[in-house]
Amino acid sequence: MSEENNNQPTPPADTPRLDGNAAVNQAAESAKKTAHLNIPGMKELFDLPIEDDTANLRQGPNLHDGLLALLPLVGVWRGEGQADTPADGQFAFGQQLIIAHDGENYLTYDSRIWRLDEEGNAHGTIERESGFWRIDLKDQMEVICTHSTGAVEIFYGQPMNERAWELESASTMVTASGPTTLGPGKRLYGLLPNNDLGWVDERLVDGELHPRMSAQLHRVAG
Repeated sequence: MSEENNNQPTPPADTPRLDGNAAVNQAAESAKKTAHLNIPGMKELFDLPIEDDTANLRQGPNLHDGLLALLPLVGVWRGEGQADTPADGQFAFGQQLIIAHDGENYLTYDSRIWRLDEEGNAHGTIERESGFWRIDLKDQMEVICTHSTGAVEIFYGQPMNERAWELESASTMVTASGPTTLGPGKRLYGLLPNNDLGWVDERLVDGELHPRMSAQLHRVAG
């Protein structure tokens, strides 16, 4: 693995804990720019008879009590990352991640990833993911993730602490035209000390886990 790849941002399991007052002040400062923003709703346009999705905990239905362990993930996140895949090699990418809810006992998940050139310009979507996150009363997490490339994965995991979550792929189905190099692996998601969301996707290659993609995202809504 190259030195560049070793420098990918990864959300550590033991994310440094902030002093209570510092955490509140930091969150309040960040919220000045994001607290009033949300994803577009369908309720007003199409008279949706049920609760609309929201990525802003201040708007829309209340978060289901069963999702409190995942509450920090809800929002719209955007940033950049690095990839090293068998098919495309090493490249930089941009990402927007929307984690939302509609008051029921699951989170919706939507990710868009686009390639960046050396000047940081976007050059088309290269991968999309959508799915659902669930967690039971014993803090066992289940994530269903559908890839635009033609794969469906089921991840299981649990919170590592109140700011970090670990998932391992337990089942993968690939279509006839889907990826042939997407091996089993795991993902880590974690809030960094500055409240950015960091994540890393590791895949099994020749019997060892290697970073495939990772990014650091800042909150833009919610």
